[in-house]
Amino acid sequence: MIVDIFTHVLPKEFTGALEKGGARFGLVKRLMQVRELHDLDQRFRAMDEVGDYRQIVALPNPPIEDFADAATGAALARLANDGMAELVRRHPDRFPGFVAALSMADMDAALREIDRAIAELGAVGVQIFTNVQGKPLDRPEFAPLFAAMAGHGRPIWLHPARTAETTDYAAERHSRFELWWCFGWPYDTSVAMARLVFAGLFDRHPGIDIITHHLGGMIPFFDKRIESGLAVLGSRTREEDYSGVLAGLKRPHIEYFKMFHADTALFGASHGLPCGLGFFGAEKIVFASDAPFGPIAATRDAIDAAGLDAASRMLILRGNAERLLQRKIA
Repeated sequence: MIVDIFTHVLPKEFTGALEKGGARFGLVKRLMQVRELHDLDQRFRAMDEVGDYRQIVALPNPPIEDFADAATGAALARLANDGMAELVRRHPDRFPGFVAALSMADMDAALREIDRAIAELGAVGVQIFTNVQGKPLDRPEFAPLFAAMAGHGRPIWLHPARTAETTDYAAERHSRFELWWCFGWPYDTSVAMARLVFAGLFDRHPGIDIITHHLGGMIPFFDKRIESGLAVLGSRTREEDYSGVLAGLKRPHIEYFKMFHADTALFGASHGLPCGLGFFGAEKIVFASDAPFGPIAATRDAIDAAGLDAASRMLILRGNAERLLQRKIA
């Protein structure tokens, strides 16, 4: 069996609320064009082609707080979680769990929704994004979220968030050629991971589980730049004093990056897969296709072709997911 731990869905009631509220940027129209997000018959046909296969579902990008104010966002998160919980109840043989949505514009509301989604609806964890309306995740205002998830003992799914408005060059107003997505998302993931490491997150919450999308972004490929290059943190910077950052950590900084989990959503047989396997190790990698945006079968085939021993393959396809979700999946 394969447990696909990071897939996306649009519950009907949530989509209806977006349409009624007139969400900006043609959001609904754009999302509805991906039929498997909302058409379960088409989704199930795609799943059946894979064989013995289950999906953990979450909302797709963009973050709720990017298109809704605080009050509306909190209501939308509740609606999305109710809808995903209903999908799990109706189709447990397809969806053994869902990842709760949050609106991070109001942290008090987000914390209440974490408690409700996990305790009342059975959410397996929560999804957050690599920035909150342009604010980094290591800001003190977001610390209660990480404390809450550590207290619940449930994972955090970390999804990249970047738009064309984050330009690649100062002389231009927008990122062109969709490079904000192709290269910007792995960069955003890597920066978010580093900011959490340097903020001491894993020292405060050593047991916290964070699942990074797309195999940890750029981290595996740039491991030696991180390990050796950032060992002299502050030597290139005049504006701030970083001399106490590494000294304030309990372990060598590179070790914290290996405490993240990473998924296999690389659009199939990527040259990055062996790199990620070498960095994180099979015990930290979970199967994910990013369906319906990424290919399920090609992602499975990439794992099959990776030359893994049977135990490592089992961990990636199912075992690690069951451990993180704290349940056996039939």
